[in-house]
Amino acid sequence: MKERILFSSDCPSLGISSMHWFRKDLRLHDNPALLESFKNCQAFYGVYFLDPASVQRSNLSPNRWWFLLESLRDLDYNLRSLGSRLLVVRGQPVQEMPKLLDQWNIKRLTLEYDSEPPAKQRDAVVTHLAKNLGVEVIQRVSHTLYDVETVLETNDGKLPMTFDEMAKTAEQLGPPCPPCQTVDKTVFGACLTPVGPDHADKYGVPLLSEFGMKELKEATAKKYWTGGEPEALRRLSAALKKCAENDFEERGWTIDEMFSNDAHLSPYMRFGCLSPRLYYQQLALTYMKEKKSIPPATLFTGLVRRELFLHVASHNADLDKMLDNPLSVQFPWEENKEGLERWKEGKTGFPWIDAIMRQLREEGWIHHLARQAVGCFLTRGCLWVSWEEGFKAFDELQLDAEWSLNASNWLWLSCSSYVHGAVPWYCPVEVGKKVDPTGDYIKRYVPEVRGLPSEYVCEPWNAPLSVQKACRCVVGEDYPSPIVDHMEQRMICVQRMQQLSIDLGAKGERVTS
Repeated sequence: MKERILFSSDCPSLGISSMHWFRKDLRLHDNPALLESFKNCQAFYGVYFLDPASVQRSNLSPNRWWFLLESLRDLDYNLRSLGSRLLVVRGQPVQEMPKLLDQWNIKRLTLEYDSEPPAKQRDAVVTHLAKNLGVEVIQRVSHTLYDVETVLETNDGKLPMTFDEMAKTAEQLGPPCPPCQTVDKTVFGACLTPVGPDHADKYGVPLLSEFGMKELKEATAKKYWTGGEPEALRRLSAALKKCAENDFEERGWTIDEMFSNDAHLSPYMRFGCLSPRLYYQQLALTYMKEKKSIPPATLFTGLVRRELFLHVASHNADLDKMLDNPLSVQFPWEENKEGLERWKEGKTGFPWIDAIMRQLREEGWIHHLARQAVGCFLTRGCLWVSWEEGFKAFDELQLDAEWSLNASNWLWLSCSSYVHGAVPWYCPVEVGKKVDPTGDYIKRYVPEVRGLPSEYVCEPWNAPLSVQKACRCVVGEDYPSPIVDHMEQRMICVQRMQQLSIDLGAKGERVTS
């Protein structure tokens, strides 16, 4: 298709100019803020801010940056099909935005509402700067199913603090607004995107090499994932088909679910390649088509839990910390640098735990129950290391790591918050035996134990030395010795949890193990 793009030097004045600031909404479907950009618009600028210096200073895995860049390339391709382009601006938005608003004569700035405290603070500054330049600023909600303020009003001015409270609020609110119109040629209309001859060098989507990373060597997740909106929509179809095949019931924790597959959507939700409202709508429609009945609230459990965590985080800037965090129980965690490092590297000596952590490092994703298993092991189950360290590790390694969800998950699985009733303990041996009885999953990520008979894969230290030698898996030489006696540590952790519960009970608080 021939692009309707003008060189900026050829058209100094195009009338009303709109800018849409892409962040966690890398899509054309169900993007209400983006739609606002095209109202009475003659010149459209779609921008994404990326600061190479900040990227190089961060500790985030190359996998995450690769997924983001691939999603940006896809967004640029989709905009190009409409006759536009994505402009990736190098630099920080607070510093660069005022220059661009003035340079491009922008009269309207649109952006998706971001409920996370650091983002709200940044957006408030940018909004102030924009309004001082006479720019209209429009924000719309589409990263969550419901607006935070609406949830507060429905819940008597309070944020839901448990899943049951959020589910009750969602029931009162009813189904979320349906997805809005997809941006297509009709929506884009007569808009033009001014582009200079230096666009590729100045505003093109960068390669990982621009950040000092080697894509083929370091972005190992590319073998398992493809970024972007079309892939997100394809996976949504696969996920819905799988739901129908499973009769819309979770089939438990099976080995098949441990491996990355086409039905996993979380990275696409995190970067906004997939709208939660579209997911909700299509899930409901699929259920009604197959079951000929109204879907039960339990069908949307995952989306409601996501909603809970995002809303709670919107009003707690210290959610990722234990100290000064009103939601977190103050556990007397221990510092264990060796244990933490071995856990992060997948070298604890427990093949089940090590397989999960190695998969996370290689693929950027692990099953939600696997996250609970390794989280339990690090915190209240074995090592007694602060959940804050787990939060940092997952933030570094996960493709789908989102501040609100990551912090909330760690608060919950460590019994530091969101606890309602008992939280399970995941034995690092027995759970592995139950989920992976043949050891196929473990052997995929822990090659050291591949030669062992299946009965020893989860506990190689119990194999006779002659078997260990024959299988080239001598514990302490070919594969690490267990970092702890897990049953002994379990009892120690239980005693600590019980004592903490007694202490908190005396203060009118509680913790559940």
